[in-house]
Amino acid sequence: MTALQTTDLARELLAAHAGGVIVPATPSSRDPGFDMAAAQHVEREISRLRKAEGRSTVGRKVGFANKAMWRILKLDTLAWAHMYDDTVTYASNNRATFALEGRIAPRIEPEIVFKLRAPMAGRSADAAAILGAVEWLALGFEINDCVFPNWEFQPADFVAALGLHLALVIGEPRPIAPDAVPVLAEQLQKFKLTLSRNGEAIDEGSGKASLRSPALCLGELAGAAARQPDAEPLAAGEIVSTGTLTTPQAVAAGEQWRADVEGLDLPALTLRFDR
Repeated sequence: MTALQTTDLARELLAAHAGGVIVPATPSSRDPGFDMAAAQHVEREISRLRKAEGRSTVGRKVGFANKAMWRILKLDTLAWAHMYDDTVTYASNNRATFALEGRIAPRIEPEIVFKLRAPMAGRSADAAAILGAVEWLALGFEINDCVFPNWEFQPADFVAALGLHLALVIGEPRPIAPDAVPVLAEQLQKFKLTLSRNGEAIDEGSGKASLRSPALCLGELAGAAARQPDAEPLAAGEIVSTGTLTTPQAVAAGEQWRADVEGLDLPALTLRFDR
């Protein structure tokens, strides 16, 4: 893609995402050569455009944090996109509301969220070492929305379309003390999560859903970012949302969703959807 084509596509996808407008054809269906490298150029251009509007990046969200999907989709690592200061919020007393007006087909994903205390410049498979770079962890709800019909897209389309990221709501952060790291590294592989809608359990998940552990997912993201041309390595202060722990669920106004964890010291998080 030329620089002009990249900018045009970035503007198109950014406007569709902001306005809740369907894009009839994905970039990969328009151009068979639209690959992850091209998508990453578009994602960086979207970041540049958002910064020109006065926004700032605050971290990254991951997608395809499942190695079984890598084999199916012919990926060699996970995908990621930036999050922004107007898309990441903190719940008050672990409760929040989110307005769905103008959205297309939003879905909710419960995730483990980390904040980095130190930069991460390369891939690591040592959960304890990874957690040594983390300031805190929290339970979060990521809200995604898809500008493509029927939620059908390729990984490159996902990256180019802001990673489908609409919002991240973060529950109460729990600081990570150095002496707690070994136990926490084990807990992140084993904990269970229950996702409920209006008081009824809808789905269950565990830390293993995110590359066997959200900590290992963070380590994989660090490597993916470091290998990507022109991408900045993970920096101190970044917020990272490490991929859904359950099947993504469609949401509607009037619903109240709650995530409860067992085996990890994090309070339940509740999110209500308004019109």
